[in-house]
Amino acid sequence: MAGSGFKASGLVVNFLQSSDSIDVDVTVTPTSTIAASVAVPASVYNNVTAGNAVTIKVTNSDGIASNTVDKTAAALPTGGTITSSGGYRIHTFTSSGTFGLTFSTAVEYLVIGGGAGVGSRRHSGGGGAGGYRCSVSGESSGGGTNAETASTLSAANYTVTIGAGGASDSSGSNSNTGAENGSNSVFGSITSLGGGYGGTYQSNGNSGGSGGGGGAANNSSYYGGSGTSSQGYAGGRGGINMGGGGGGGGGGASAAGGNSSGSDGSQTGGAGGNGLSSSITGSAVTRGGGGGGGGDTSGTGGTAGSGGGGTGANSGSNPTSGTANTGGGAGGGGPDGNGRTHPNGGSGIVIVRYLI
Repeated sequence: MAGSGFKASGLVVNFLQSSDSIDVDVTVTPTSTIAASVAVPASVYNNVTAGNAVTIKVTNSDGIASNTVDKTAAALPTGGTITSSGGYRIHTFTSSGTFGLTFSTAVEYLVIGGGAGVGSRRHSGGGGAGGYRCSVSGESSGGGTNAETASTLSAANYTVTIGAGGASDSSGSNSNTGAENGSNSVFGSITSLGGGYGGTYQSNGNSGGSGGGGGAANNSSYYGGSGTSSQGYAGGRGGINMGGGGGGGGGGASAAGGNSSGSDGSQTGGAGGNGLSSSITGSAVTRGGGGGGGGDTSGTGGTAGSGGGGTGANSGSNPTSGTANTGGGAGGGGPDGNGRTHPNGGSGIVIVRYLI
């Protein structure tokens, strides 16, 4: 606030809106006789009706009152599930929708694509996690990069698309005909790619936000798919084994998928790459983990990457799906053919916040 005669202390700022029963005084210490600042109290902004004008005046310590100024209350932004924490108002989208911004402001975001599915054999690599893009100060984006710069957005409607998790191949064949990458998640101009699917027997993992793990083979290495810069890491390499071998782990937001390891007939699937933790909602939550690779006949499936990745399996067990709204990749492996389940990648998420 700019004016004159504010005095050294005891400046009373009054907020008045009669129809909303608002009549609130806040006492502040001016920074000088001509300048002062005041935070609008929660009892005002939580109770004023959008479109109503709040009348503001100041009274100095000598009891001299200013003229009044009217400020019209803007409608609050809409969309998603709305919470507040640490001075921020937070919109969490677990399904597609619209973020309706009613005033220009800086926003921070977390956008994660859908995790990927896997091939249909016990040797399959784990699914890659969905791409991870974050602009929260002090946190990280995927692939080992710093957080992106927060965006200043104008009042407008912004489309939010939540990427679905990719399906796994159910054919029981060596092909990846039915294995799918995760779908992209989008917030306005920000796109996080879906994860890359895990390769089945004798096939490479696919590229994506994070790459899928490579499948096993009996004569050569099959490699994980590449991750996308500033979104995620590559998948791990499948094993070489005359009986088949284990699959590589799917890449995660903070680490590459592990390679299959061990001896013939008992190879362990590679571990899924770990995800990243974000406190954008006020609580630390890890998301964007890769799926563990499939284990050989008497080997074990790869462990899931932290942050929603699925667990790999061998021929005597079943892999698990990525966790919904984490972008986690599906676990690879399991019985060949019709005896295995077909895990999906976890769906993505979009979270937006701004200072109240």
